Amino acid sequence: MNRTPAQNRTAGLNRTATASRTRLLRPTPRTALAGLLGGAALSAGVALTATSGWLIVRASERPVILTLLTAIVAVRTFGLARPVFRYGERLVSHDAALDDLAARRTSVYERLIPLTPARLGTRGRADVLTGVVDDLQDVVDAQVRVTVPLIATTLTGVATAVLTALVDPGVGLAVTGLLVVAALTSWLAWWLEGRSQRELLAARAEVSRVSELVAQHAGDLQAIGAGEAALGWVRDAHDAVEAATRRQSRGRALAAALLPLATAVATVVAALTVEPAAVGAPVAALLVLAPFALADVLSPLSDAMRSLARAQASDTRLHDLLDQAPATGPTGHRPAPATTGRAPHLRLVDVAASWDGARTALPPVTLDLPPGTTLAVTGANGCGKSTLLAVLARHLDPASGRYEVDGVEAREIDLEALRSLIAVVDDEPHLFASTVRENLRLARPDATDSDIDAALEAAGLAAWRQGLTAGLDTRLGAGGTGVSGGERARLGIARALLSGRPVLLLDEPVAHLDHPTAEAVLHDLFAASAGRTVVVVSHRPDGLDGAARTLDLGAATLALEGR
Repeated sequence: MNRTPAQNRTAGLNRTATASRTRLLRPTPRTALAGLLGGAALSAGVALTATSGWLIVRASERPVILTLLTAIVAVRTFGLARPVFRYGERLVSHDAALDDLAARRTSVYERLIPLTPARLGTRGRADVLTGVVDDLQDVVDAQVRVTVPLIATTLTGVATAVLTALVDPGVGLAVTGLLVVAALTSWLAWWLEGRSQRELLAARAEVSRVSELVAQHAGDLQAIGAGEAALGWVRDAHDAVEAATRRQSRGRALAAALLPLATAVATVVAALTVEPAAVGAPVAALLVLAPFALADVLSPLSDAMRSLARAQASDTRLHDLLDQAPATGPTGHRPAPATTGRAPHLRLVDVAASWDGARTALPPVTLDLPPGTTLAVTGANGCGKSTLLAVLARHLDPASGRYEVDGVEAREIDLEALRSLIAVVDDEPHLFASTVRENLRLARPDATDSDIDAALEAAGLAAWRQGLTAGLDTRLGAGGTGVSGGERARLGIARALLSGRPVLLLDEPVAHLDHPTAEAVLHDLFAASAGRTVVVVSHRPDGLDGAARTLDLGAATLALEGR
């Protein structure tokens, strides 16, 4: 049977959801052990409630005290066993989860590296990192929040149903019915959470889109008198979020209310079914309390199913991101050219590139960069400046043409070896909440303090360095010393210089700086990079006079001008 594209997409999503559930609910040995311990804790709780009911009713008959000793000891045993088993379950499950989280984080970050930056789309670094961290946390937490409770609840529920059925089939049937309702309620909670979560995420995304659109074009909207209409768009988007949140809350309330109601019905059915004359009043009390005791066992199921829905969505997002093919294909194993004392000769021959394979981001360009060349790349936004740097840095394979390094096709050279020759500085160099020393040693771990001071001086930060009260031990970022935009740009350049790499690629290093600061930063950069190949991308002319050559990607002929 032929399917429409929409049906194919739906089938693909269903297969993805099924695979996601299979991955998330597959217990590991330690998770299974935690589930067994959790089942023992829940069973002890059910036994404690039921045995206490037997003991109270039997004691009301004023029997010989010795006939109560066994029940008294059992109550004490179950009362002590419950927290002991619960502690063991928490210890094992959280140890397994933390161990799994550490291993998965390493794996996820390793898989992210080949995807950077080409396959991360238009999302910012913070958005990508936050999404990956939160999604991975949800996926790993599913073992503790979903798998362990399901194992524990299943074991306890089945054991309770079997034991009550052996004593009184009617009560056993009532307990079985309660378990069936619990299973259906769990499915309902999972389905409602998954549906409402998709709606809520879509509504929140619309709020972000509309807010960003209105903020970016606030002046234009005011100029045409559309300010009130724009505010209406924002209000409508927020109303959609509120409506989605209300629907989610109603779904959660429904799922949470069904289990207590079913427990009450099962308890009443058990009370009407049991015959005290046949089994005795104490045993009858035990049987009647059995469904009631399952309330604590079944109550976590709604939360577990909501966690499963969130984990499945997170797992799907993670795999959508990580399962992408890297922007650089298989490479050869030739060593990188020897660069002792010089930079390699880089050459692009009719190179065009695309980020998505559909739209050309860099039209065909031929570029020759002999060792020691300083090149300024200019042009309007969207003309391919950053794409050119990505090709040179081997972050993106050319769609056509040839990229040569000392006359060798770049794809024949080992990828890591070639990248080790190139330092990239973007428009917002990241500073970690650590010391100045550690922020710079990131580029070269074996760098000495003298090397770091030399790099800071070359980047024009000698005076700033002298003003640091704690010297290189001064902490930057949160809880430490703040830096200006110019200082941040210079620290990024200092890091690149300290790396010792012979090729420096800078993407809009002065984009957010004022004119005098931008000129000073680029002047110091060109003065400090003698002998290195430097390619600076900028949409503004400030400070580019220091470059020996200029490439205007926005020009119709992509002419290479010499200066």
